[in-house]
Amino acid sequence: MPKFLTFKKGGVHPDDMKALSKGSPIQRITMPKEIVISMSQHLGAPAACIKQKGDSVRKGELIGEASSFISANIHSPVSGKIVDIRKVTLANSVSCDALVIEPESDDDDTSFESPIDYTGFSSEELLQKVKESGLVGMGGATFPMNVKLSVPIGKKVDYLVLNGVECEPYLTADYTLMKEKTEEILLGAMIIARIVNPKFIKLGIEANKMDCVALFNEVIERKGYPIEVIPLKMKYPQGDEKQLLKATTGREIPSGKLPLDIGSIVCNVGTVYATYQAITFGKPLFERVVTVSGNCISKPGNFLAPIGTKVCDLIEAAGGFAFEPEKLISGGPMMGFSFWDLDTPITKGTSGILAIRFDEKPARQTNCIHCGKCVAACPIGLEPTRLYNLIKNGKYAAAMATDLMDCKECGCCAFSCPAHLPLVQAFRMGKKLGRVKK
Repeated sequence: MPKFLTFKKGGVHPDDMKALSKGSPIQRITMPKEIVISMSQHLGAPAACIKQKGDSVRKGELIGEASSFISANIHSPVSGKIVDIRKVTLANSVSCDALVIEPESDDDDTSFESPIDYTGFSSEELLQKVKESGLVGMGGATFPMNVKLSVPIGKKVDYLVLNGVECEPYLTADYTLMKEKTEEILLGAMIIARIVNPKFIKLGIEANKMDCVALFNEVIERKGYPIEVIPLKMKYPQGDEKQLLKATTGREIPSGKLPLDIGSIVCNVGTVYATYQAITFGKPLFERVVTVSGNCISKPGNFLAPIGTKVCDLIEAAGGFAFEPEKLISGGPMMGFSFWDLDTPITKGTSGILAIRFDEKPARQTNCIHCGKCVAACPIGLEPTRLYNLIKNGKYAAAMATDLMDCKECGCCAFSCPAHLPLVQAFRMGKKLGRVKK
């Protein structure tokens, strides 16, 4: 019986709801009639659009250039014609420019099938290819990969940790990718290791995916890869990099610091697979696997879709609505964003689209009863009730001074709160206003 590691402080145990889509293989969706490519699909500055209305583009062609150090290139996921450039609002409420592309019906899907021998490239050349390919963290944070993998002089990487946890309820995109692309993910890990030169490589997988643990161990043994697979206890938010590093390496990220400050780099398995494709086939990041699930979806599943696919086209691929949803969520129910417009396009960070209705009416918000459940649930060790009261009373500077920026917005506090206070929403607002009023 394997020992399941985990973080010790806080955490909750929501129903994982993964059975809805867990048995679904990855299915490529029918090409949509139009693709909407936003220029803000990553953390940092939006990409600078380098195309105009009326231009023709080919699949994989650069259409948006990284505009700063923290930014990422954008590539066309289809061959076709740019029929419009307009403002769009994404699921996370970011408003940005977007190219509307009308795909060609005979879109060529063989452009990236000739393998490239990556072993002849230096680490610097590999890092440059990562940058050119527009790779970002695909677990939701969308941090540009070339920046993450740029190890400053004087620092070293002890641990490269691969994140196969996928602890958000409903989501099974990473699970399905791990099952179907096991060898490719491991090769992607070895490519990243060639760039950052870690002492150890570890892969964390939660206990509800033990079939993936067995698959990875079989390939690792057969190929002789220096990678350790670590089964982890089912506990949310086990997939957050702070909790994942604590469980797999025993190291803790101090307040205000990054994984690299403790000699570690964390990469989501979807990002690792995209790195494999970028380096081995020269394929930029222009499509991804998205879970479409929830009790209002007719046929929940996992779909390979071009970046820029509209939510309505993904829902159609999943058989449409079985019931009228009360809530649409981009991402998972704990950290995702509610939105309403079915024409909203997916981005590089869209791991799931959920359509949910409630069996019971949502409970009514009441006053805080000072039970302390939110404090016990917080994996960072914050005092959510204190932060909430400071923000509620407009004391944003005081909230910032009380470690508000350490909050990962994981939702453990709100999940545990018997008063149903909008804690996460308050913390998001407090961070925005706290930065403005500095």
